[in-house]
Amino acid sequence: MKLTAVATLVVLALTGFSTGRGHGRGHSSGGGGGCSSSSQNHGGSSSNSSTSGGSSGYGSGSGSTYDDGDDTTGGSSGGTTDRRPRHRSTPTSSASGSSTDDLVDATVRLVKCASARAPYATVEISNPNRSTARFYVSVEFQDASDVRVTSALDTVKVKGRGTTTARLKVGGEGLVSEVDHCEVDPAGTVVR
Repeated sequence: MKLTAVATLVVLALTGFSTGRGHGRGHSSGGGGGCSSSSQNHGGSSSNSSTSGGSSGYGSGSGSTYDDGDDTTGGSSGGTTDRRPRHRSTPTSSASGSSTDDLVDATVRLVKCASARAPYATVEISNPNRSTARFYVSVEFQDASDVRVTSALDTVKVKGRGTTTARLKVGGEGLVSEVDHCEVDPAGTVVR
């Protein structure tokens, strides 16, 4: 009699049945009972919920959280790259033209050539412009054969509509004695 009762308990324990609850053990044990076919038909079992991944509410929540994490990571790295400043420095345009663009050349006239007593040529520069400007003045010192001995170049500042004189020295020691006459460039180019 005792042996029969023990055997019955062992069978019941192995099959997973309990008194009055045919499927309760299947839900709590997570599988392995004699009611496996019934537990597979019930979508609410904890084992099915944990393995289904996307069908149950818990599984869906886990999947959406993981996906959201990926989207956030991707969006963050992509956003950081896209938000980098891409400003290009634009060179500031300088003032177009200068005040000397509208100026015309001065008129240069030889007043006196160089000599042994005065080793420089005296020239007169006339500025036809209304504003003050600077002009290049050039003199060539020549000998009696019209051969250039030396030359001199200088810049002279002249007031608007004004006239001034300048002296251009003979360069080189002893050359003044070879100078016979001077040639001046009649156009004093504006210094720009």
